[in-house]
Amino acid sequence: MMHPLITLEKFINKEALSGVLLFIATVAAVIVANSSLGQAYYDLWHMPLGMNIGNIEMSMTLTYWIDDALMALFFLMVGLEIKREMLIGELSSVSKASFPIVAAIGGMVIPALVYVAFNPNNPLGFGIPMATDIAFALGILMLLGTRVNPALKLFLVALAVVDDLGAVLVVATVYTSDIQSQYFVHAGIIYGIIWLLNIKGVTKLLPYLILGIALWIYIHAIGIHATIAGVLLAFAIPIRSFMDERKFIKDTKRDVKDFEKHIDEIPILNHHQIDSLENIAHNYDKVQNPLVRLEHNLHGLSAFIIMPLFAFSNAGVIIDFSTVNANLMIVLGVVAGLVIGKPIGILGFTYLATKLKIIKKPENISWNEVLAVGFLGGIGFTMSIFITHLAFLDEDIIAAVKLGVFAASFVAAVIGVFLILNAKKAA
Repeated sequence: MMHPLITLEKFINKEALSGVLLFIATVAAVIVANSSLGQAYYDLWHMPLGMNIGNIEMSMTLTYWIDDALMALFFLMVGLEIKREMLIGELSSVSKASFPIVAAIGGMVIPALVYVAFNPNNPLGFGIPMATDIAFALGILMLLGTRVNPALKLFLVALAVVDDLGAVLVVATVYTSDIQSQYFVHAGIIYGIIWLLNIKGVTKLLPYLILGIALWIYIHAIGIHATIAGVLLAFAIPIRSFMDERKFIKDTKRDVKDFEKHIDEIPILNHHQIDSLENIAHNYDKVQNPLVRLEHNLHGLSAFIIMPLFAFSNAGVIIDFSTVNANLMIVLGVVAGLVIGKPIGILGFTYLATKLKIIKKPENISWNEVLAVGFLGGIGFTMSIFITHLAFLDEDIIAAVKLGVFAASFVAAVIGVFLILNAKKAA
């Protein structure tokens, strides 16, 4: 079984590199969208693609296939991270979880209220400033190297996990199309079978993934955003391995000895050695945690393919500030929510809850560092863009909001870095 700290370290390193790739993909998208290739770029992502499965017809543009299908895999990974952190990680006990949970709640509630204050008659975009882009935020912390308190990385990861859970709930309950209730039974039966596999101790991932595709199809047919299927599947993936670690060690030692005992002069493996290797390979699958194995396999795909592809297909916006002027209050609500609401919510909620003795601040983190993380939480970027496409249909509004998200994320990142460096000097 992989140690939780090793898993977390690998997670942070991959997220940091992913943040760099996201930045490159975003810059490339903006450059292409504003070049002579702009129309071709637009036509490519709006190319219709469809398929029929029984009575269900699915026809979407290429962008929506990325946003609904590939992002479902991203949300599957998010769900796996949430479950892992709740069972064995930074959210596995009240003492560990209370501070980042309160921080995340503040970092969602206050930005949403700030947005609504700017747009009382058009509140649907309140989810946009609630989101945090963990890849970019962690990428910045990693680039600062030893100048960052290591405890901040753990705090940011735990906060982001709770933040992701909040984003999932908002997407599932608010940003849905017309509900087709007749498909609830189909989705419920499939999800019940998935949980039955878990209860029966099935640790092979393939049956879960095949049923997960069927679940995605029916969730999409219901009208709930199909990425939620990824999160539902993640919660049903078992975390316990089928074989005890000590038994694995005992059996592997026996098979290695048997392999060594049957060494001969022939330059190919004999059937005794092949049997020993197959036993080791079989036990290798049985001793692994299905949840951790799937998360590990998805993380590279998500960090280095899905998210950069999402950024490149969605971040391309024509730089035209007339759209910003036409939708000024929406843009100001998003910008103020990310740059002002996030740090106020994260610092304010944790400070107040600490003073009321509801939670206790970790001793290895200062209040200045909590404020710094609050600003890094204002880097909405890809997650904010994702929710923007769910909240609005008007292309001009979407373009204006994207420019606002870019600007807010940049300002929040600069202020966050400045505060972290100052906190290090003060220490």
